[in-house]
Amino acid sequence: MASNVTNKTDPRSMNSRVFIGNLNTLVVKKSDVEAIFSKYGKIVGCSVHKGFAFVQYVNERNARAAVAGEDGRMIAGQVLDINLAAEPKVNRGKAGVKRSAAEMYGSSFELDYDFQRDYYD
Repeated sequence: MASNVTNKTDPRSMNSRVFIGNLNTLVVKKSDVEAIFSKYGKIVGCSVHKGFAFVQYVNERNARAAVAGEDGRMIAGQVLDINLAAEPKVNRGKAGVKRSAAEMYGSSFELDYDFQRDYYD
């Protein structure tokens, strides 16, 4: 089992740390995260928090492989949002800034169309 330490301040370790967002932590446990992400390389640290987790790999190559392989994967009914901890996604809103539903999801027509398409398919 990997260590719980993923918050090192060493800048070199930032490029080998993976952020896993939108994680259903009511169902998914640390051992599950380690099992899913260990196929990309040796995990030296893993920490699971409410709704997200971090996985620390030994090198950047393993971390980038994990991001490429797992971003957008659905686990426990939720689509994972995965990126390198050192490279947050640019389209993510700033904390505390409220966005309208239209900004986040498009117009209501697009929402209705997507709902109907998914519902009837």
